[in-house]
This record gives sequence, structure tokens and C-alpha cells, in this order.
Amino acid sequence: MAGAQESRARVARRIATAAAYGGGGLGLLGVGLVGLLVTESRLAVRAVGALDGDPPRADGVYGDGFTDPEVGGSGPEPPIVLAFLGDSTAAGLGVRRGQETPGALLAAGLAAVAERRVRLFNVAKSGARSADLARQVELAVAHRPDLAVIMIGANDVTRHAPAAQCVRQLGEAVRELRAAGCEVVVGTCPDLGTIKPVRPPLRWVARRLSRQLAAAQTIAVVGNGGRTVSLGSLLGPEFAARPEMFASDRYHPSAQGYATAAMALLPSLCAVLDLWPQDAGPEAAAQQAQEGVVLPVAVAAATAAGRSGTEVAAADPEAGVWRWAQLRHRLRLGLPGEPGAPSQGAPGGASANSHAGTGDVRAT
Repeated sequence: MAGAQESRARVARRIATAAAYGGGGLGLLGVGLVGLLVTESRLAVRAVGALDGDPPRADGVYGDGFTDPEVGGSGPEPPIVLAFLGDSTAAGLGVRRGQETPGALLAAGLAAVAERRVRLFNVAKSGARSADLARQVELAVAHRPDLAVIMIGANDVTRHAPAAQCVRQLGEAVRELRAAGCEVVVGTCPDLGTIKPVRPPLRWVARRLSRQLAAAQTIAVVGNGGRTVSLGSLLGPEFAARPEMFASDRYHPSAQGYATAAMALLPSLCAVLDLWPQDAGPEAAAQQAQEGVVLPVAVAAATAAGRSGTEVAAADPEAGVWRWAQLRHRLRLGLPGEPGAPSQGAPGGASANSHAGTGDVRAT
């Protein structure tokens, strides 16, 4: 396992370096193997079922029952603005109701934790790759978001886009959002080795490439002031063992699958806005000390790519030094309405008069 992490760290560092210096691609595979994989991928595309229609829309205001805090007697604060960018997974393809999309789940969860309204704008598009993020950033910045979530990478792998180019495009998107005063959390490339229609040897290579891309994404995101949460292994063994996590096309997540991913992302969204609860007591202090592991950024990125729900952020962002990163494996909060969710009044629980627990929104 340690050898795999070291190898992943080396490749991720190479991809990130190539991205930083304008490299277009990185030859990770031999020419003969590439030909075989192209054939295998075409067969896999034919085997994946097609989903009818577009992802359901979920834009609007969540947590409408909450009263926003006053700002110096001049009236209530406006809602927290949450922007969602990325591909079909970010858009929520695979579910029928807007409240089941990851954007709606996270907007509702954030509203419940903050006890404040959250306005969601989702500019993600099915089929999007990292090259499409520049346009999505333009659309998102127009809404002046406080926080942005990006989920991207799967289409870059399946369409054989140059890894260094994809990483550079993601880094530029994060930098533009941060320059606009927006906090950024990126859900890194999922483990494509779990897709049932994908067979060996393509499955093994897909897993390898998706994890390498996820690690390189983390280096670029942290270097531009954002933080990442690993979705790779979260959507890996757990999804492979539970077919109900997939939609009917056996590729996109189902409502249960999106809820699982959202629960991994929610604590990091709360933390970046200083909403994450700080538990008291020696046990909590010991857990926090264990979570706050500081490693070289490439090693941290490689480690996170193989561990579900791991957050990576700069160890000392105020100093502007990006060579060291902090890993945190935050406790997942139960989403409002989910089994095992915190009770009313606890972090993650919705109040009785809030729409956050049902996913209902006030349309914009």
C-alpha cells in the first residue's frame, strides 16, 4: 500500500508540474495498450445504458424557515450563496427529483448546520470536462458565490483528455473563484474502476488513471487556495458492493449514491465557512490531533486518493506556502431526513419550521 501511494505521489507530482509549466499531456500508457483500451472503452460505452432527459433543476433558496442574523442593525444578512460546477454528477443526472441532487442535499445540509438560508446556483452540465470549467466559472461568479463546489474528472478520463491540461484547467478555475472571494471545495475524480460495464484490463487502468488524476487535482487545487475531498474510494468498494448506489445506467449515482457522496462533502463545506462544530473534552482533542496530519502536498494527495472522504487543505494558507498540506478525515454528518441523521437542534439537523429537511425550495 505504501509503495502504491509513493508511485501515485510521483505521477501526481509529474502531472501537476507539467500543468504548471504548460505541458499538454503526459504519456502514462504504452502505445499498444492505448489501442487496446480504446477498443475496450468503446465496448463499455455501448454497454452503459442511456438516461433519458436532463438532470432535475434544484436552484433556489433552502432553509427558508430560518431567520438570518442581523448585520449591525441594518437588517438580516443575505443567504449564503452556494455554486455548483462540474459534470453530470455535479448536475445530479440519475435522479428524478431536484431534492435528490448533490447540490440540493448540500444546500439543505449547510442551511441546517448554519441555521441560515442558502441560495443554490448549479451551472454544471452533463458531459462537461475540465476544459468547460472556464465558462462555468463565468456563470457562477455572476451570482457572487460565497462557496463553490466542483465535481469534475470522470469525462476527462473516459475521453482520454491530457491529464496535465485537465489539471491546469481545474487549477485556473479554482484560482478565478478564489480571486472573486469565493471558497472552493473540489470533489476529486471518482474511481472509474467500479463501473460494471467496464471490464479488465480497462477496469484496472481506469482505476489507476482516475486515482492518479484525483491526486494531481488535489495538488493543483491546494496550490490555488482551495481544498479537496476524495470521492475515489468512497465511490469505489462501497459502490461496487451495493448496486443500489447506481442509477439505471449503471454509471451515474442513484439518490442513495448522491447522498453518500454529499455526506462526505458536507463537513468540509461547513469547515471552510467556520461552521464545523468543535467538540470539547480529551477524546475530541485526541481525535482532532489524529485528523490533522501534515504531509508534503504530493504525499497528502496520493494518500487521500485512496481513502474515502479525506479532506486535503493547505497546512498554512495564511503564509501562502503550498508545499505542505493537512489531511482530515472528518466525521460524516447525517443529512436532514436521512437515517441516522442528528436529532433536531444537533449539527446537521433541521429545525421543525425549516424546508431544509425536506429539500423543498423557494424557486428563484
